[in-house]
Amino acid sequence: MRSPGPRAIALALLLLLSACVGPNGEGEPRGPLRVLILGDSISIGYTSTVRELLADEAVVVRPTLEGGARPENCAGTTKGKEHTGRWLALGGGPFELIHFNFGLHDLKRVDPKTGGGSSDPSAPRQADLGRYTEQLRQIALELQASGAVLIFATTTPVPEGGVKPHRDPEDVVRYNEAAVSLMGELGIAVDDLYAFALPRLGEIQRPINVHFTPAGSRALGEQVVRSIHAAAE
Repeated sequence: MRSPGPRAIALALLLLLSACVGPNGEGEPRGPLRVLILGDSISIGYTSTVRELLADEAVVVRPTLEGGARPENCAGTTKGKEHTGRWLALGGGPFELIHFNFGLHDLKRVDPKTGGGSSDPSAPRQADLGRYTEQLRQIALELQASGAVLIFATTTPVPEGGVKPHRDPEDVVRYNEAAVSLMGELGIAVDDLYAFALPRLGEIQRPINVHFTPAGSRALGEQVVRSIHAAAE
């Protein structure tokens, strides 16, 4: 099943964001758009901005732990493929739109004995490119089957200088290229957060760190909201 095209997305958003007649034609107001944000700690950083900026339009949900006390890191595709069904059921589901990303954990190096992050460049990646692509396909297909409009976010840049755990900056390009190709095949829209962040990394990303400053996370959140609004144009 392919994601709806721009015309279908626009119709869905217009119906869900306005007081329209209900299915019985009696003018019942529809509920707000339900948006699910899936991703790693980068998405945790920008979710609050997305929630704030869409407050009058949507209920924005992301996975949490400890009964909602703290956000859940969706990590890489290895975890993602096992938990997609659970995430789709959050708050009773369903969701009309899902913005998702996987990649930054997949390309990090891990200790082959413990499975924990490793600073050794010779250590294996959590998921090599082939495994990443196949597992991302499984996740995307399960998300599509829910009937939601999907937007995939490319993985944000890894800076030079030796981040910990070790990640190769060029791997981000390789993994993003594979992900974008897959999304094109499946008809899924892409929010290119990599291209958005790259020219302004010195302003919005922490030094030698994959994470962003508070202002940087807000800038990413604003871009995510633009991508959601663009889906309705």
